[in-house]
Amino acid sequence: MNRRQVLMGLGGLTLSGIPQLSFAETKIKLGASELISVSDGNLVLPGDMLFDGLPQAEMEGILTQYGLPFDQFEPPCNLTLLKQENATILFDAGSGSNFMPSAGTILDNLEALDVAPEDITHVVFTHGHPDHLWGILDDFDDLVFADAQLMIGQAEWEYWTDPNTVNTINEARTTFAVGAARRLDAIKDQISFFNDAQEILPGVMAHSTPGHTPGHMSFEIREGSDAVMVGGDAIINHHVAFARPEWPNGSDHDRELGAKTRIRLLDQLATDKMTLLGFHLVDGGLGRVERSGDNYRFVTE
Repeated sequence: MNRRQVLMGLGGLTLSGIPQLSFAETKIKLGASELISVSDGNLVLPGDMLFDGLPQAEMEGILTQYGLPFDQFEPPCNLTLLKQENATILFDAGSGSNFMPSAGTILDNLEALDVAPEDITHVVFTHGHPDHLWGILDDFDDLVFADAQLMIGQAEWEYWTDPNTVNTINEARTTFAVGAARRLDAIKDQISFFNDAQEILPGVMAHSTPGHTPGHMSFEIREGSDAVMVGGDAIINHHVAFARPEWPNGSDHDRELGAKTRIRLLDQLATDKMTLLGFHLVDGGLGRVERSGDNYRFVTE
């Protein structure tokens, strides 16, 4: 498997030996609410998709500290489920069955929590990449969360629904653009929009974190003094992104802007001592950001 296969999509491709993450419940209390990290499986990515062009020796030194290989990564996919008194909110919809064989397990893992698709009252998207959006439709192109209110940032919607995006996006990501446009068109009558610094739901504040995609959003969930930042892909991994956040990441649409956003967000989380739930971070993605010299580290409990 190579970088181009991943970017062009892996629907229909059978890969043997890919582990499917078993369900592991990771949750915390936020006042009267409960926040749960729910697995959608994992991705399998070639190393050069993320780290091409970076200082090789230093990068390999960081990965060695974490016992990770250099040529292939298997990042988890952690969706966020927020259970409030009068709402059950899912952040992102997962991959569905048409992106990677190792992902798309969200419905099984919600069932393990006794949560059915019709129980979801809201689906809030961080951005329009396949592992966050494509699970909104099933194999028959029917809505998976048919009773839910769907919500996405205005700028992200405008980017993926712009007919010119398919012509201007990196050629290897054309499938991303086509897939996003098709799914967003299917949900256009069920979706609403929001902008930066807007309280989109009670206790849920949108934060613009662009770079990974043009309109990427993170979400601060707060009850009193308790708060969690649902970071999506603004901080893409638990190793290099923390140790050298200024380095560009190959999965970002705008690598320079992505690095600036990452540095700003890490500083905020470390300063405010706010819990982070990262979509591709280890141990369910829940942990805290600590300063480590001039950089950072991700600490799980």
